[in-house]
Amino acid sequence: MMIVMQHSNNLSTGHSSVSDTATGALSRAGHTAAAVVLGFILVLGFLGNFLVLLVFSRFPGLATPVNLLLINISASDMLVCIFGTPLSFAASVRGRWLTGSYGCRWYGFSNAFFGMVSLVSLSLLSFERYSVVLRSTQSDSSQYRRARLAVVASWLYSLVWTLPPLLGWSSYGLEGPGTTCSVQWQQRSTAARSYISCLFIFCLLLPLLLMFFCYGRILLAVRAVERQVTRINRTSAERREGRVLLMVVSMVTGYLLCWMPYGVVAMLASFGRPGVVPPAASLIPSLLAKTSTVLNPIIYVLLNNKFSRCFLHMLRCSSEAPPTPVHHTLASSRAVWSHAPRPTTEEQNTVAAMFTSRD
Repeated sequence: MMIVMQHSNNLSTGHSSVSDTATGALSRAGHTAAAVVLGFILVLGFLGNFLVLLVFSRFPGLATPVNLLLINISASDMLVCIFGTPLSFAASVRGRWLTGSYGCRWYGFSNAFFGMVSLVSLSLLSFERYSVVLRSTQSDSSQYRRARLAVVASWLYSLVWTLPPLLGWSSYGLEGPGTTCSVQWQQRSTAARSYISCLFIFCLLLPLLLMFFCYGRILLAVRAVERQVTRINRTSAERREGRVLLMVVSMVTGYLLCWMPYGVVAMLASFGRPGVVPPAASLIPSLLAKTSTVLNPIIYVLLNNKFSRCFLHMLRCSSEAPPTPVHHTLASSRAVWSHAPRPTTEEQNTVAAMFTSRD
């Protein structure tokens, strides 16, 4: 605890001594292990998001309303890999922070800002999928307009919650063993605790609840449609439900794994007894949060069948988007569901058509 407080005091003075503080909170082997993990995150995160953005640029037909949010997630994750991860990687290699107090504040703000854009976009993506599947009567233009507004809203919302520490509501400074910077969890003032509480509620819990609601409704709708199909089509319907369930479980699990430990540790450090979170232990949630830059391209994009086909075509040096399989067309989807009993609600009928025509 004294090490962390010393780091904070050095930052507040703005002197270069921020890089000369004690590093006994983590051994040399610990710093090396953190550097190795950050190196893998940096390389895999950069390559994964770069390939995602490259495929979307090569195949403009992929820019559906839902995929606009996927592009936004990849762009924000790419910015984390460019502006944030290299600084913490270099600090772990040397065992101390290297860029002074201003670099620390920039690192804390940029990581929080770009990371929150990605986090908020994940929840907005669930709402967009919910709207597309269960509210498909809207025109394409209105869906694109809503998706663009969601992208803008994710950046503005994130800016609203990451700018206050630069203006005096809490502050950014060194965290853990002194090789990363973030919001100062350990501050015990009323202003700092109120900021951490608001951050936990409005930037972690509310997006999580929105994801649970939207993906839960989608799963219930898919299961309701499955009950309406005939025995002939039940196998394909069960496979479709299994794919949707896998996607939902992967999305929610990835979200919880990457972001919930960070929020829990922040609350414990702010409201728990002093020293309840050792500096070395606080490094783990920070690393988990950065792994989102690696997991997001896999969970949200590479598991998408249409994107995967475009990616394979790009590897074969083809500039044309792959043709859509016949069984994914709207006409064939109507044929598949024409043998099913009429759903009891219009919503179920909509879901039936949407889930056979879209991945």
